[in-house]
Amino acid sequence: MVAALLCGLVLASCSGTRVSQYANENPKLDLSEYFSGTVDAYGIFTDRSGVVKKRFTVLIKANWEVVNGQKVGTLDESFDYSDGSTQKRIWKLTEISPGKYLGRADDVIGDADGESSGNALNWTYTLALPVDGTVYQVQFNDWMYLVTPKVMLNKAKMSKFGIDLGEVTLSFYKR
Repeated sequence: MVAALLCGLVLASCSGTRVSQYANENPKLDLSEYFSGTVDAYGIFTDRSGVVKKRFTVLIKANWEVVNGQKVGTLDESFDYSDGSTQKRIWKLTEISPGKYLGRADDVIGDADGESSGNALNWTYTLALPVDGTVYQVQFNDWMYLVTPKVMLNKAKMSKFGIDLGEVTLSFYKR
């Protein structure tokens, strides 16, 4: 009996965070409402030991339209890094059902899968990440939390073969 209880506790601790646990949190996140117009973001990348490796800002121009009965958004992101480099990423987001999203971008391998509930959104995807002339396919587990109608916080864990590589932390501000 005790062994079964311990086994159950271990399995429960491995289940991870589910977006549904934020269902009652406010303010409610409506992705097409928040990412509409201009949004500024400020972020850092930390390696697995917690050392800040890069700082960056992002200017996001976003809009949505209805295509074949589905909300489709375009997020045009312009990155400026602390080392002087720049990057551009254009996301195409589709709300495939209430609270369920599919995302695509040129440097995303396959589709990004997103789910929202309450004030939270969770994205999972594989990114083609260039580092020193080599491109690595790394997995992202990306969590966003709407704090106020204008401020959203983002924490994304990056891994490869299940090994933690680091974390991206962002704050978004909707103009």
